Amino acid sequence: MVRFKNYVKAESLKEAFELNQKKSSIIGGGMMWLKVQNRVRMTLVDLSGLGLDEIEETEEAFSIGAMCTLRQLEKHEGLNAYFNGIFKECTRSIVGVQFRNGATVGGSVFGRFGFSDILTCLLALDTCVELYRGGMVSLEEFCRMKCDRDILVRIRIKKDGRRAAYASQRMSKTDFPVIACCVAKKEGHIYVSVGARPGKAELVVLEDRKDRLNEAFAQSASEHFRYGTNMRGSADYRKHLAEIYIRRLLKILDKEGR
Repeated sequence: MVRFKNYVKAESLKEAFELNQKKSSIIGGGMMWLKVQNRVRMTLVDLSGLGLDEIEETEEAFSIGAMCTLRQLEKHEGLNAYFNGIFKECTRSIVGVQFRNGATVGGSVFGRFGFSDILTCLLALDTCVELYRGGMVSLEEFCRMKCDRDILVRIRIKKDGRRAAYASQRMSKTDFPVIACCVAKKEGHIYVSVGARPGKAELVVLEDRKDRLNEAFAQSASEHFRYGTNMRGSADYRKHLAEIYIRRLLKILDKEGR
């Protein structure tokens, strides 16, 4: 298990940022993945007292604090009503309810894990992350950035009218995904996000076409991504799954739009 010599409950983001500049310090989110490590760190910085555990809805956007749990994301009525239930869908197979009550949105996004359902889902939407030092950055750009010692404060999802659908393939219900796909549609564009390739999720934006429900369109979309092999599946298998799920999700969006 991971052990710490010091524990600090930050009283401000400034204090948390300054403490986190030391390589021996670490920001504690839900501690779901950290606690399975076997090492000693100097300081654990706790953000739980900074009011970052709320989901706020305005006419323009949803603002999600970094300390919100995956369970909050899963159960939020406003988010799921506006985005066709994709947050309930993308979280329901993540280990179990007890785990989702502890794991945080900020930890899931900042970690940029290859297996992240959350990252895959958010990429297909108009999502930005707010960093303490770096300010507002699009999630797509954030995924390309190298990990640093900045602090993720909150996530902002714009209400831009796009409709979205999500699906994943797993070897068992609560296992990591073999492949994860999210497809969104808005004003002549289709946004396709594919994660668990097994690399972290990436996004491609395609022009909407009349033949979007054909196999050729889904195959072309799947070819924009690179796939790898691990214990859960081969690169060819993942590419095949991505093609199938992209086509299925496009059909769902087409049916909902009628």
